[in-house]
Amino acid sequence: MQIASVLRRAVQTNPNGLATIYGERRQTWLQLQDRVARLASGLRSLGMETGDRVALLSLNSDRFIEYFFGSVWAGGAMMPMNIRWAAAECAYALNDAGAHILIVDDTFMDAVPAISAEVPDLRTVVYCGDGEVPAGMIGYEDLIARADPMEAVERGGNDLAGIFYTGGTTGFPKGVMLSHQNFYVGALSNAQELKVEDGTIYLHAAPMFHIADLLWFMAITVVSGTHVVIPAFTPEATLDAIETHRPSHVLLVPVMIQMVLASPKLGNTDISSLELIAYGASPITEATLKLAFEKFPGVRFLQAYGQTELSPVATVLDTRYHTIDGPYAGKLRSAGRATRACELRIVDEDLRDVPQGDIGEIAVKGPITMLGYWNKPDVTAKTMRDGWVLTGDAGYMDDQGFVYLMDRVKDMIISGGENVYSAEVENALAQHPAVATCAVIGIPSEKWGESVHAIVILKDGSHASPEELMAHCRDLIAGYKCPRSVEFRTEPFPLSGANKVLKTELRKPFWEGHDRQII
Repeated sequence: MQIASVLRRAVQTNPNGLATIYGERRQTWLQLQDRVARLASGLRSLGMETGDRVALLSLNSDRFIEYFFGSVWAGGAMMPMNIRWAAAECAYALNDAGAHILIVDDTFMDAVPAISAEVPDLRTVVYCGDGEVPAGMIGYEDLIARADPMEAVERGGNDLAGIFYTGGTTGFPKGVMLSHQNFYVGALSNAQELKVEDGTIYLHAAPMFHIADLLWFMAITVVSGTHVVIPAFTPEATLDAIETHRPSHVLLVPVMIQMVLASPKLGNTDISSLELIAYGASPITEATLKLAFEKFPGVRFLQAYGQTELSPVATVLDTRYHTIDGPYAGKLRSAGRATRACELRIVDEDLRDVPQGDIGEIAVKGPITMLGYWNKPDVTAKTMRDGWVLTGDAGYMDDQGFVYLMDRVKDMIISGGENVYSAEVENALAQHPAVATCAVIGIPSEKWGESVHAIVILKDGSHASPEELMAHCRDLIAGYKCPRSVEFRTEPFPLSGANKVLKTELRKPFWEGHDRQII
C-alpha cells in the first residue's frame, strides 16, 4: 500500500494520456512521473531525509500535484498549508512539524521573511512561481532540471505520508497524521463511491490544501484520468473552466454551490460535460439542493461526509438519493451511509451505542482512520478510543443505516435545559424564500443560559422581518429550537480555508467578558 504505486500504475496503463491541465501547461502521465521522480531527487539533494516533512504554501496548480507525489516519492511526508493562515499560524505549523523545507508560489513569497523569522529550523525555501526566483530561494524548475530521476523510496503501509493541520473552527490547529495505507485504501474506495471511471476529467476548483480536494489526487490517478486545475475558486473561473476543459466531475462545497447558482454567468455557460457534482465539508440545505437540481439538469449530485482524521470520507449519500420523488426520495437531509472502507456507530460518552434514532456522537473505525495527532498523544488518546475515531459530530442513524448530521458536538446550544442543534434551525431558516444564507449560534441569556440567535443574509431585493422568520421556523421545528433573536447582515460570513463558516468568530462579540466560551 504505497502512494507511489498508484502513480506508477497510471503511467503503465495510460502513459500518453493527459494527466494535468493548468493554464497553457499540459503533461502526460509519463511526463508527470518523470517530473515527480526528478523533484524527489531534487528534494533529497537539499538534505531531505526519509521521514522529513516538506511544506507547501501555494494556490492550486499542476505543481501542487507534483509536490503531492514527489514528497512521498522521496520518502518524506507532505504538509500542505492553509492558504488563509497568517504568518504566525504558518510558523506555528512549521515549528510544530519540524519542517526544514518550504515550497511557496508567487502569492505567498512575500510572507516568507515573516515566517522565516519565527522558524529557526527552516533551512530552504523553494520558489514554485512563474516569475524570477527571489534572492535567497531556490527555483522549483531549476531544482527539477538539474536532478536525475530517482526510484521511489520504499515506504508504505502505516508509514507517515502527510501531516494535515485542521482548520481553526475548534481551536489551535492540530496536525493530523495520515499514512500511505490511508491514502491507498481511500483511493480505491473513493474511486468507486464517487463514480470515478477510466477517462474521468476532474476539475480542481476547491482549495487543494484541503483534504476534501486532496482525496481526488489519488482517486483520479487510480483511473489515470485527467486533473484540470484552476488557481482558486471563483464562480466565473469555475464556469469558464467547465466550458473550456469539459470536466465530468467537480467538487463544490455548499458555499461554492450557492455562489455558482447566484452567478449571472451560469445561464450563459455550456455545462453539458458535467456528469457529477460532489459536495461536502459542511451541511447543505434542501432549498439549495433543489435549486441546484433545477440549474444543473441532468447532472448527478453526491454528498461525501468525513473529516481529515478519516482521510477523509466516512459516508456517502449516493446519487440515486438526490431526488425529490420516487422510491429513493426522502434522504436529502442525510449524509448517506458508511463507505465500504469503514464501520460507523452512533455512541454516547462511554462509547456505547445509543438507541436507533437517538442523537449521539459519530464514531468511525477502519483502515482510513488517522495515525494520530502529531506531537499530541493526549489529544490523540481522547479522540481515538479502542480503535474508533470520535468525530466530534452529533448525529443519528435510521433503520437503513443512513446518518443524519445535527451539528458539531461543541456547537450544540443548550437553552433552558434543551439541546438545540444549529444545523436543524439553519435548514428551517433557509427554506424561507428571502433567505440567501444563515448561521445559527448560541448567545448568553440570563433566563435560558443560552439563547438561539440567527444571523441572516437576505437575497438581493428581498425583505423579511425577524418576526416573520421566527414565525416561519415555528411552522417547521419545535418552538424551543426557533431563534429568539435575528440579526441581518450584508457582508459575507467569515470562512475558514475550507470555506466553512467560522462560528467561533460570529460568537466572539456576544461572549466577551464571560468566563464560559461556547466554541
